[in-house]
Amino acid sequence: MAERNEPLAQIKTRRNSALQALVAGVPFIGWLGISFDRRGNELTAVLPFDDKLIGNPLLPALHGGATAAFLEITAIIELSWTSSWADLEAGRLAPDPADPRSMPRLPKTVDFTVDYLRSGLPRDAYARARVVRAGRRYSSVQVEAWQDDRSRPFAQATGHFVMPQDG
Repeated sequence: MAERNEPLAQIKTRRNSALQALVAGVPFIGWLGISFDRRGNELTAVLPFDDKLIGNPLLPALHGGATAAFLEITAIIELSWTSSWADLEAGRLAPDPADPRSMPRLPKTVDFTVDYLRSGLPRDAYARARVVRAGRRYSSVQVEAWQDDRSRPFAQATGHFVMPQDG
């Protein structure tokens, strides 16, 4: 029975290492405290509440810049994860969380439009992104963030990205 589970354990380890390597490539992710919950190839970004994220202490509400950064980071990591998935599953990537250079370079943002739908409350936030178009040179991603109820997002965004070229 252990022999049957070993390949599964290796696959999970490779996937988790790849995600850790992607996240390690962006120090700002660590500063914000963002983490990613992985279920198969689906990612959910988690922004744990921290007082430093409050923009308006009278409400209190999350800062718009922290919200926008959370959405953009979610979009970039999802796009990188999606574009690397085939190589990762085929074993052509050797991710090393200690060396972010073991993963492909991250896409570059062309534009990013945020719709603030309501105030972000002083609590944990979650986000998921969906790749709308994945090309070799250009990609488009939609992302939405919610807090207590996924059907009531507090912000959503659309981003366009230039994909890194090999070589």
